[in-house]
Amino acid sequence: MARISGIDLPRNKRGEIGLTYIYGVGRSTAQTILDKAGISYDVKVQEWTDDQLAAIRGIINDEIKVEGALRSEVQLNIKRLMDIGCYRGTRHRKGLPLRGQRTKNNSRTRKGKRKTVANKKKATK
Repeated sequence: MARISGIDLPRNKRGEIGLTYIYGVGRSTAQTILDKAGISYDVKVQEWTDDQLAAIRGIINDEIKVEGALRSEVQLNIKRLMDIGCYRGTRHRKGLPLRGQRTKNNSRTRKGKRKTVANKKKATK
């Protein structure tokens, strides 16, 4: 079982894809890691030797911020934006999209489930 940064990598996937299961490692970063370790992208995770696994672990620990450290940094960045009261910070605080998307019709992912508001009743004469 290949375990890197507290994550069990899927055994039957190619190395390039298996590394992307770690938070903070995408396809291009995974390719860079494998290049530095001298491992082919097509070798499956279960076929890695202990030496190769140790090389990958060393590269990730030394050069790349992943998992808990990265998550906490992202949270601190969001908190900083909220504290200084910039536009993006206020959008974070309100739970709305940050990057210029329209909110009249869509943006349900950020806004959550619809909250129906009743119409005003017309006054009778």
